[in-house]
Amino acid sequence: MKVRASLKSLKDKPGSVVVRRKGKTYVINKKNPKFKARQG
Repeated sequence: MKVRASLKSLKDKPGSVVVRRKGKTYVINKKNPKFKARQG
């Protein structure tokens, strides 16, 4: 599974959702599940 280094590049993808759970920031994409990232 490839994960992008920066959240910014993933936020702009269609279908991306930025979620904050337990103090961590995640980017999840239901349309294209290979785009995910975690920060913090």
